[in-house]
Amino acid sequence: MASAAAGGKGGKDGFLGELRDAVSLRAALLVLGVLALQLAFVTSYLGAFHNPTPDKVPIAVVAPQQVQDEYTQRLDTLPGTPLKVRTATDDEAEAVQQIKNRKIDGALVVDPAGTTDRLLVASGAGASLSQALEQVIRAVQQAQQRLVEVEDVVPVEKGDARGLSSFYLVVGWSVGGYLIAAILAMSYGARPINLSRALIRLGALAVYAIVAGLGGALIAGPVLGALPGNPLALWGLGALIVFAVGAATLALQGMAGVIGIGVAILLVVVLGNPSAGGAYPGPLLPPFWRTIGPAFPPGAGTWSARSIAYFDGAAITGPLLVLAAWAVAGLALTLLFAVLRGRGQNAAGARTP
Repeated sequence: MASAAAGGKGGKDGFLGELRDAVSLRAALLVLGVLALQLAFVTSYLGAFHNPTPDKVPIAVVAPQQVQDEYTQRLDTLPGTPLKVRTATDDEAEAVQQIKNRKIDGALVVDPAGTTDRLLVASGAGASLSQALEQVIRAVQQAQQRLVEVEDVVPVEKGDARGLSSFYLVVGWSVGGYLIAAILAMSYGARPINLSRALIRLGALAVYAIVAGLGGALIAGPVLGALPGNPLALWGLGALIVFAVGAATLALQGMAGVIGIGVAILLVVVLGNPSAGGAYPGPLLPPFWRTIGPAFPPGAGTWSARSIAYFDGAAITGPLLVLAAWAVAGLALTLLFAVLRGRGQNAAGARTP
């Protein structure tokens, strides 16, 4: 009888009891966090990629001085402003150099004596961008009953399909950065307990970053032939990316515990990857993603990798400073949170009789 009563009582709230035992409040909150992160992922990627449209793509007009203003006005006033003439010159070599310095993305070379002009592009900066530029210019030329020939002055490597190898390489380095930080933290808990442990973790991260940077550079260059450029420069870039992302992840873990890993994924994967200019370079992205992209490691890294591979390191200073800022901030905050946590533990111990 007593046993039956106990069983009846257990049957009454058995499921709810099992549910409370199986899924704690903390676990439920983490599940909701994962759901929010997943929906943010879908929103960010679809928002960035669902409708790539050229917006003020910087180009040059190469034409005799008497027709420069005419073409500049025509291209700058196209519906939707897909183009923005940055340079009007009669010197084709100057325009080519500006493309190679990454100041502009293309140049229209006008031949007023004929009916065929030339469009200079750089697929090394992203095949989707050069193709979008070609489509816009062809439409303009057809309206004027003129033809256009396309010349790629910075072509991609044969093994670099659509110029995406730089982006995928940087994504791999970024993923390695936050994964190694998560593993280092999980070995003894997400928050560093003291300064010594934080220094050890940062030291281990630095060693890993050097090895990971070298491995990625060798695979992309000599092994697969996917990227040209200086392998040593790519190695240094890879090491910086891995350390920057890893140090930022350690800092976020020191501040928020395991939730910091989710914040790192939000910053690097959800926001950073679609805005990096990989599949679609900045001028093809919506304003929000085009604005934030250069401030995140994937964006700064992708620009830098392409510059090293195809543009002899042109216009790389700014992106490298962004990566260095992430690395320095991550390192400093990791140490700061470790010191503060250590002081809190010492104070708690002093109060304990």
